[in-house]
Amino acid sequence: MQGVVKSYDPQSKTGVVVDDVDRTEHDLALDALEDSIFRMVRQGQRVVFDLNEQGLATRLRLGSEVDLGTPDWITAVGGDA
Repeated sequence: MQGVVKSYDPQSKTGVVVDDVDRTEHDLALDALEDSIFRMVRQGQRVVFDLNEQGLATRLRLGSEVDLGTPDWITAVGGDA
């Protein structure tokens, strides 16, 4: 899946990503950044992610605007994509 980071707290490692296709919000799994090039992510950052059995976003990877483009709603929520 591809989406955009809505929020992320580096201290608690909690956050939310929003699916590009249907705008569903998915909480990040606590291990979402393990084995990733990311140490942290920022609001508006494009990512590719998987969902685990609990429906949490995991395995965050670099996203690309080439694939789906930046959703129009990013500007509406104050993102800086």
